[in-house]
Amino acid sequence: MTRTRNEQLACLLGEAGWSRAQAASAFNRAATESRRSGDPCGPLIGRSHVSMWVGGTRPSGSAPAVLALALSRRLKRVVTVSELGFGDPGGPAPIGPPADALAVLADLGRADLHPDRRNLLAGIVYSTAILAVPTGERPGAAPGPVPQAAERLSNHLRVVQGDVATVRELTLAFSAVDQRRGGGHGRTALVQYLRTDVRDLLHGRYTHERVRRDMESAAAELSYLSGWMAFDSGENPLAQRYFVLALQLADQAGDHPLGGHILRAMAHQALDMGHFDNALALAEASVADRRYTEATPRERALLGVVHARALAAAGRTRSAVKALLRSENDLAAAEDGVVEPHRTFFFGEASLAHETARTLEVLGDRRGAIREFGRSVRTRGPAFRRTHAVTLGHLGAAQMADGQVEEACLTWSGLLDAMEEEGIQSGRAEQAVAQVRRLLSPLRHRGIPSVTAVSERANRHLSKLH
Repeated sequence: MTRTRNEQLACLLGEAGWSRAQAASAFNRAATESRRSGDPCGPLIGRSHVSMWVGGTRPSGSAPAVLALALSRRLKRVVTVSELGFGDPGGPAPIGPPADALAVLADLGRADLHPDRRNLLAGIVYSTAILAVPTGERPGAAPGPVPQAAERLSNHLRVVQGDVATVRELTLAFSAVDQRRGGGHGRTALVQYLRTDVRDLLHGRYTHERVRRDMESAAAELSYLSGWMAFDSGENPLAQRYFVLALQLADQAGDHPLGGHILRAMAHQALDMGHFDNALALAEASVADRRYTEATPRERALLGVVHARALAAAGRTRSAVKALLRSENDLAAAEDGVVEPHRTFFFGEASLAHETARTLEVLGDRRGAIREFGRSVRTRGPAFRRTHAVTLGHLGAAQMADGQVEEACLTWSGLLDAMEEEGIQSGRAEQAVAQVRRLLSPLRHRGIPSVTAVSERANRHLSKLH
């Protein structure tokens, strides 16, 4: 079979100034990073692979997405899979600035719910290229034009404020399940609702401009929640897709605090994945201008404490401490009983203490971190068992690092109790259990009863997952 030379790829490699060997090296660096992030990637390549691709051979699996990521970094712009000249991969649209949020929503939801979702989503990798933007610019995309009336009349659905209220109520219900039992519970139903009902509402005929904006804001928050649940389940590339979509919808709605909330989540994800420079840029964007000034005190406290952690990770100690103090003051100014405009914030003393502890860990204040993790555990309500379990994992690890072996084992027993009693399905909580096994492994043969008991429980728990 005669293959047609891939001129699009050849031009991109020329623009990057890469030889075939240099392109292969850049590909391998991006693939290795994706493996560390837990994303599925194929084997590493050599220059002969690049030559074959230019010659017209289409790479398999996630290779096109990894190559697009490598070129995006080199060219300092988002390069999509379609630009590589490999033809339609048959999966979801490549990550990057969505030209039409509704089309992206339909495509992403279809792939996420497909019976063969593993293969359809294999081409998505977590992309730092999307996050590497100048301060003050929005990662992902410019908001793009608001869909015109002719586009929205396709289903002739009349949308009123009651429809917006329904979306918000269901968002609250899904969020409550996530907080109690983890991102593995209910996300399929959420995505199905987002892809069908909510997409139809976004296509509908609005009674007023205010209704349109409110519906886009509600859809943005639901898309954010789907991203957060995917993040909690360890599906980082998919989570990033939903966050970018949510950010575009929030921008179209003119909902600045919600945009800050989404940027804050993206910063949190980047911190957990070790992309500290990107995390700081995202966190600074989340507290910039109207995203912060139009937010409620409780919202500002959440944005600020993640900003503090990002500052600490970047080595800016004094700024991090200052941001922590500001978050404490913001939360103190929040009034009890006030209904927050965005129901997925759920921010209180326990959350502030948890993020403060994470920041103090980065700053090298282990005792301070143990104190704040302990405060978080004491003040966390029963509706937030998933996050409670994650906090217990961090507290035990900090106690172990401080030489408090018995205390750590007691803490981790509480973690395992929470996992078993609530049936928590959370990738982050499971990672905490895996860390228990790893940290206790060197001590298992020393005959310490508490170490033996907790190690065996952790092994039994993890064995049930495979």
